[in-house]
Amino acid sequence: MNEPISKAQLFASLPSPWPTDLQVAIRKAAGALAAKLVVLDDDPTGTQTVYDVPVLTSWGVEELATELADAAPCFYVLTNSRSLPPERARDLARHLACNLRSAAVRSGRRFVLVSRSDSTLRGHYPLETDVLAEELGPFDATVLVPYFEAGGRYTIHDTHYVADGDTLIPAAATAFAHDAAFGYRSSNLRDWIAEKTGGAIPAKAVVSISIDEIRSRGPGAIAARLERLPPGSTVIVNAACPGDLDVFMFAALQAEAAGRRFLFRTAAQFVASRLGLMEQARWRPTFDGTAPAQANGGLVVVGSYVPKSSHQLAELLRVAATGTEATLLPVELSVPRVLAPAQREAEIGRVRTLMSDTLAAGRDVVLFTSRALVTGDDGALGLEVGAKISTALVELVHSLRKRPAFLVAKGGITSSDLATRALGVRRAMVLGQIVPGVPVWRLGPESRFPGMPYIVFPGNVGDLHALADVYGRMGRSATMPQPSLSLTNP
Repeated sequence: MNEPISKAQLFASLPSPWPTDLQVAIRKAAGALAAKLVVLDDDPTGTQTVYDVPVLTSWGVEELATELADAAPCFYVLTNSRSLPPERARDLARHLACNLRSAAVRSGRRFVLVSRSDSTLRGHYPLETDVLAEELGPFDATVLVPYFEAGGRYTIHDTHYVADGDTLIPAAATAFAHDAAFGYRSSNLRDWIAEKTGGAIPAKAVVSISIDEIRSRGPGAIAARLERLPPGSTVIVNAACPGDLDVFMFAALQAEAAGRRFLFRTAAQFVASRLGLMEQARWRPTFDGTAPAQANGGLVVVGSYVPKSSHQLAELLRVAATGTEATLLPVELSVPRVLAPAQREAEIGRVRTLMSDTLAAGRDVVLFTSRALVTGDDGALGLEVGAKISTALVELVHSLRKRPAFLVAKGGITSSDLATRALGVRRAMVLGQIVPGVPVWRLGPESRFPGMPYIVFPGNVGDLHALADVYGRMGRSATMPQPSLSLTNP
């Protein structure tokens, strides 16, 4: 069934949430387990729910060993594998798994592995989890948790939904399901797994942790069930609020303490629950008027083509056009010209000059790709077209000679490529979220613009006004505050 349903009515039909706040118990259980949480993120948007957490963009054995040995409970590795064709994604996963295994031996630190992917079910599944299981298994179960509160992604009665206001739309009825590379037909996660595995894992073989079980029986009963799973099981977790995920998390930690090993394939919410993170106030820029970069304009780059991004861009342009001062200059990059070899250099040169001169004059720029979607005939060609567009954006940002006051990158692949290829980021710190689901990074000293506020804005997150809201919050002279909260807070 792919019919929309009222969120209020469906939620009202569910049992009341488990009454006990489990965050303190989760932090204690995770601490007693003494295993580092390693999150392999297939694009930068997995940091949507965390703060005071480092992100690596490279994965040499020494780098991984150093991070594993650190006292912090978690780190991310940004793989950007969602932008790669299957064979390259497979090779990357295998190489990273081998390096992690060597780094664990070198550091003497155990780790728990999260393969973080899209809350709308796009990505290289089961390819990535299969490779990770081959190299780092055996695992008692692979556990899928696509629930993500800030994005309005809920799993109820095994069906995964995308919220649009008070309407819950089954995932297979959304535009995300028609992705050229990662499309699907099933909203029921049991059926989705069977579809994605080509029947190798039949729907009836998938173990479901239901909301009724989570809310009525609690973590003890779920832990006992997890401990009885046959090796190699596949599990889906239903969740409709953060407390549901916390109940499962505490149960999983108890099962792990009893010797069970799990490989997690999740959306962003999972990591915050696993760390027992307390809610943090929204990140805000501070203003001191002294940084030389504050004389320059800020930059917003919109590369994402999902409908939500296009609508948010249009709203930002509308708001900017009705302002009393012309502080934001729209600069469109023509995708057809970028894809035409004879016109590419002239188009990039035109945009480069306009963008650089405007930023140097102290005005802000929103650089966006032309909105008519250009795709290939199949998933592989679609990824190739996307790579060419992203490369053009990378060239433009890399050409900047002066640091922008801030940079907002709209889209998962866009934000990853700009961070790694245009800005040379190898390690960044996640400071928090400027609006729900939109993380802010502090760029490391090795980057082209150390300390610059870098806002990773997922393509499929936020309401119509979210991009305009983020731009308005950044102002014209943002500087980077220090983190205010620690993961080790009780």
